[in-house]
Amino acid sequence: MRPTLTKWHIWLGWLAGVPLLLWTISGLFMVARPIEEVRGTHLRAVTPAVALPASPPVFPRIDSSIRSVDRVELVQRPGGAQWIIRYSDGGGRRASPENGAWLAPQLTSAEAARIAEAAYAGDKPLARMQRFAADANPMDLRRGRPAWQARFGDSHHVYVDAETGDVLAVRTRFWRAFDFMWGLHIMDLQQREDTSHPILIVSAALALLMVVLGLVVLPWRYLRKRKAG
Repeated sequence: MRPTLTKWHIWLGWLAGVPLLLWTISGLFMVARPIEEVRGTHLRAVTPAVALPASPPVFPRIDSSIRSVDRVELVQRPGGAQWIIRYSDGGGRRASPENGAWLAPQLTSAEAARIAEAAYAGDKPLARMQRFAADANPMDLRRGRPAWQARFGDSHHVYVDAETGDVLAVRTRFWRAFDFMWGLHIMDLQQREDTSHPILIVSAALALLMVVLGLVVLPWRYLRKRKAG
């Protein structure tokens, strides 16, 4: 019985050794730096307070042509305050607080660039603006939103929602490496979101079985050595 369990332990060690090594390496990488640095918190500028117009803000007219509204917010943008009408499905529309008039449904490249530059606290120059559709987000966004990517230098990305002007994310080269390691850790390099799939579950089960067999086999070998001694 003992030789059989020992053989199983060795074979399971070979099978579970690879995922265990990947989990250890990726886990060590992910805890090597504070999560605030990974998220690019140090590259986000402080959001200024809302500067109200001289006259009381005019609320936009919301009728049946507007999608289901979740809430309305008054936010500060580089060009002044704006109403953001947020829809229940995650989208939104902008309006002017001066007269309540609706603004263009999509931000221009210049508008998105001003928002990104105001939100960015790093020292790299703005190098490029590129728009992505909601169903074609780059791997370092994955928010399902139409967005402008402002690239600062060769490694920093600031993503601005193309409808609301919200800053969706700040990404760095280290974040992209962290994201790859996360995908490796959960064994999902495609979407990097699925933490419950057969490969991961089977690998974890094999690792657990290997540990349990080790706890059973090793005491026997230790006791046998003690008796032989």
